[in-house]
Amino acid sequence: MIRLIRSAALLVLVSLPVAVLPVAAQRGKTPEARGFTELALTPDGATVAWVGPRTAADPVGLNLGSTAAGPARRIVTAGSPRSLAWSPDGGRLAFLAIANGRPELYVTGRAPAAVRRVAGLRGNVARLRWSPDGRKIAFLYTENPTRPSGPLAPQARDTGLIGLKFDIQRIAIVDVESGALRQISRPDLYVHEFEWSPDGSRFAATAAPGQGDTGWYTDEIWIMPADGTAPRSLGAPGMQIASPVWSPDGKRIAYLGGLLSDEVAPGGDVYLIDADGGRPRNLTPDIKVSPDWLAWRGNTIVFTAWADGGSGIGTVDPVTGTHAVRWQGGEAISAAPDAYSGTLGLSSDGKTSALIRQSYEHPPEIWTGPIGEWKQLTHVNDGLTPGWGKAESLHWRSDTLTIQGWLIPPRQFDPGRRYPMVVVVHGGPAAAHVPHWFTAGNATEQALLDRGYFIFLPNPRGSQGFGQAFTRANVKDFGYGDLRDILTGLDEAARRAPIDTARVGITGWSYGGYMTMWAVTQTHRFKTAVAGAGLANWQSYWAQNGINEWLLGYFGATIYDDPAVYARSAPMTFIKNAKTPALILVGEKDVETPTPQSYEFWKGLEANGVETEFMVYADEGHRMTNPAHIRDRVERSVRWFDRHLRPGTTP
Repeated sequence: MIRLIRSAALLVLVSLPVAVLPVAAQRGKTPEARGFTELALTPDGATVAWVGPRTAADPVGLNLGSTAAGPARRIVTAGSPRSLAWSPDGGRLAFLAIANGRPELYVTGRAPAAVRRVAGLRGNVARLRWSPDGRKIAFLYTENPTRPSGPLAPQARDTGLIGLKFDIQRIAIVDVESGALRQISRPDLYVHEFEWSPDGSRFAATAAPGQGDTGWYTDEIWIMPADGTAPRSLGAPGMQIASPVWSPDGKRIAYLGGLLSDEVAPGGDVYLIDADGGRPRNLTPDIKVSPDWLAWRGNTIVFTAWADGGSGIGTVDPVTGTHAVRWQGGEAISAAPDAYSGTLGLSSDGKTSALIRQSYEHPPEIWTGPIGEWKQLTHVNDGLTPGWGKAESLHWRSDTLTIQGWLIPPRQFDPGRRYPMVVVVHGGPAAAHVPHWFTAGNATEQALLDRGYFIFLPNPRGSQGFGQAFTRANVKDFGYGDLRDILTGLDEAARRAPIDTARVGITGWSYGGYMTMWAVTQTHRFKTAVAGAGLANWQSYWAQNGINEWLLGYFGATIYDDPAVYARSAPMTFIKNAKTPALILVGEKDVETPTPQSYEFWKGLEANGVETEFMVYADEGHRMTNPAHIRDRVERSVRWFDRHLRPGTTP
C-alpha cells in the first residue's frame, strides 16, 4: 500500500490502456462488476478524469484519458480520490484524497505532470469548485466535525445539553498558490450547495440557519460575496430546492424546486429567479419527468431527470420556458459520487458530455460524446453478462394513475412452474427504482435472483420520474394509494410471469421499510417481510429523528397541530392486524429512521404473537458501510425469505 506523504512524490503515475483488464463472466452466480464513483470532463470536452475501477484486488485509481480513446494516465493514491474538478482553462485537475486520516487537496496537470499538495484540511470537505480566474478553489467545509456530514452518516452521541450542539458546513476558499484558507460564509448558516458567479465576485448558495440535515428542507437561495461580507437571501421558496446555477451573464439563477424527501435524491421543476431577488418563475410546470440536476450552457438550461423508471436528459429555454427531453432510456446515468440520480460531465459549449451508464443488461462503463450519441470509452467490464433474466418495464392502472415498475426474473426459469417473488419498495418516497447493475450495494436483490426468485420493483405514487403532480400524490395519504399501486402491480406481475402468488414477500429500506411495516398491518397477501430502517409510528418519529422538517411537506402540519393525519398512516395504529412473519433490520446510529422505530414495531409483533427477529447493526447510520454488516444483512434476509417462501431449501 502506498502511503501519502507531504511531497510532490506522494502519488504514483502509470500509463495503461482505457480498456482495463476485462473481467470474465461467471457461471451460477451474479458477476461482480468493477465500479466507477465519479468523473469530470474538461471545459473543452477533450479529456475526462474518473475514479475507478474498484474491486478487492484492484486499487482505487484516478484516471485521465482522452474522450477520443487511447491510453489513459493512472494516478494511484493511498486514499480514495474524490471531488474531481477541472480548472476553467482545463489545464489543472483538483481532487481530494486522504492522508493520515484527513482530507488533503491536490492539483495535477492534464498532461503528465507532478501532483502538488495544495492544503491539508481538518474536517469534512466536499464539492470542489475553481474560481473563474483559476486562482482559488472553493468547497464545502465542516471544520473539526463531530460526525461525517449528511443524513446518511451515523449520528454523533447525544449527550450533555441537548439541542445546542451541531456542526456547521460553510463555504471555504483556498488560494491555489499559497494554500491559505479562509471560510467566507456566515458561521450560523449551514450551506448545502453553492456555485461561483461568472465574474467570481460572489456565490449562489442553498443554505439555512442551524443544523444541516433538517435545515436542508428549509433552505433558501443566498447570495454570498466571495470577500466574506454580509450575505442576503432571495426569500423563502416555499418548497425544497437544489442545484442552483448562474446564467452566463450573472443576472439570473436557475434551480430545482418541489416536494423532495431526500437531500441525496433531488427532483422537481426548474425555476428561475433574478439574482437581485423577485418572484421565481416555474419554467416546467407541466413536465412529465423529474429534473434532478442542472447546468447552464449559453442560452439553454440543460437538465438530467428521473424519467418513467429510467433516466432522461433535456433542455429548457429560460426565456420562453419551452422544454423538451432530448434523450431518454431505461438505465441509470451519473457523473457524481454516490449519485442516486443523474448528473453529467458537460463541456463549456454543451456539445460534448461524459457519463457513467449502466442498466439491468449492461454493467457500468464511461461513455463520451454528444448527448444521446455517446461512444463507449472504458471497457473494464467487458465479458460480463447479467446473472438474471431480461428485466421488463411494466405499466398498469391504479385508481386514475398509470404506474410503472420493473419485473426481473432469475437467469433461468421454467414457464411451466411457479416461482416465489419478493417485492422491493424503494426509499424516499421521492425517489425511484432506476435500472442499474446489481452490486454489493444492493446485494439482497442480487442474492435472491441467484437463488431463483423473481424481483418486482414498483414505482408507486410519490415516486420521481413522472412529474410533480405524481410525486405529490401521496401527500396526507402515506400508505394508502401507494400500497394500492404496489398490490395492483403485484397482480400485473403475476399475469406476466409464472409467479406463485402464495409465495410473495416484501422488503425495503427507509421509506421502503415503512411501506413493509405498513403492508403487513393492512393486508395478508405477503407471506413474509423484511423491514429495513423502517418507520413504525409517525407520532413518536417526529421527536426521535434528526430531520423532522421533511414531514411538513407531506403531512401539512406538525404532529402537535394535526396528530390525526399522522396516526392514520402509522403502522402501530393497526399493529393488531399484523400476522405476517417479519425480520427487522436497522443501524444503531441511524439519524433518519432511529432504532426506537424498529423497537416499537418489533415489540408490537411480539405482543401480537407474530414470528419476528430484530437485528441492530452496531455504529451504522442510515447507509450501512461495514462490509461484515452488509454481508450479514444480505445473508440474514435471504435465509428469512427462504424459510418462509422456500421451506426446506439450504442457503
